[in-house]
Amino acid sequence: MTAYITRRLLLLVFVLIGVSLLIFSLLMTFSPERRAAAYVTTPQQAENIPKIIRQFGLNDPFHKQYVRWLNEVAGGNLGWSLVAVRPVADAFWSYFAVTLELNIFASPLVIMIGIWLGTLSGVNRDTWLDHGTRIGAIVGWSLPTFLFALVLLMIFYGYMDLFQPGIISNETALWVANNPEQFVRYTGMYTIDGLLNGKPSITIDALNHLVLPVITQIIVIVALLMRVMRSGMIEEMGRDYIITAWAKGADKKTVTYIHARRNALIPVITVAGQLVALAMEGSIAVEVVFSRQGMGWWLAESATQLDMPVLMSVCMFMGVIFVISNLIIDIMYAWIDPRIRLT
Repeated sequence: MTAYITRRLLLLVFVLIGVSLLIFSLLMTFSPERRAAAYVTTPQQAENIPKIIRQFGLNDPFHKQYVRWLNEVAGGNLGWSLVAVRPVADAFWSYFAVTLELNIFASPLVIMIGIWLGTLSGVNRDTWLDHGTRIGAIVGWSLPTFLFALVLLMIFYGYMDLFQPGIISNETALWVANNPEQFVRYTGMYTIDGLLNGKPSITIDALNHLVLPVITQIIVIVALLMRVMRSGMIEEMGRDYIITAWAKGADKKTVTYIHARRNALIPVITVAGQLVALAMEGSIAVEVVFSRQGMGWWLAESATQLDMPVLMSVCMFMGVIFVISNLIIDIMYAWIDPRIRLT
């Protein structure tokens, strides 16, 4: 097991090199003048584009520019973000904290609800319960995320004046800004920092702003997980070992939850792991509609403004996330099914 994990972590280095080469090659298709805009941080610099091109060697061959960029990244310099108007390394953690806070509450609920509904649907195949959950899954998976988010926002905030968009209320944000000595941003997540600072009212306020984004994430994503779990349960319930368990007099709970569901979880783990990894990139629709400036919002704004240092950094980050998530998935395979050996 240890040797396997070590090899997979070493593979991470080659994955990052491959991702960086691919993204860097795409960015090199832009003219030096356009790429020089990424280094402009003041209006005065915008008038000296040729100087910036010479200063940063944007006319140099590809391999020289790539090696130079790698050296900068190795030294902790990820570049300057035009969108955040600060270094990428500093901006990254503030935006990632917003996305992570949403996923801390949404991802566990998505996994639990998806497994629960998929199990019920598979065990009660072709019943009203099965048909109802399948229809709900199809509607949830087919509905555009931004449209569903807008409908929720219109109903709950527009008509009922509940669950306003944003990360925290304006009053709370103003108090935090004016009292930095009384509220320390330990994690960048208000739900956790509120508790660490002894301010439960701030935690409650942040949770209130998470309700609609979390509901949107659950409804849109849980459909896929539920359908995979349902298919797995139907397949497992027809296998010989399940028929043998019934013949031996095992009760329904033992057959369903001890035998069938455990084996049906293998494909679900794969899908759930990939969904969680994708969620760490941030949902652009959810973060834009609900005014949560997280990774999705930052990535969308950076793409429209061709903020290349941000695009490169986020793509590298996603490479790390997917390698680690796949490693965790493989380890969970061996934990759920003892027949699987990692060598």
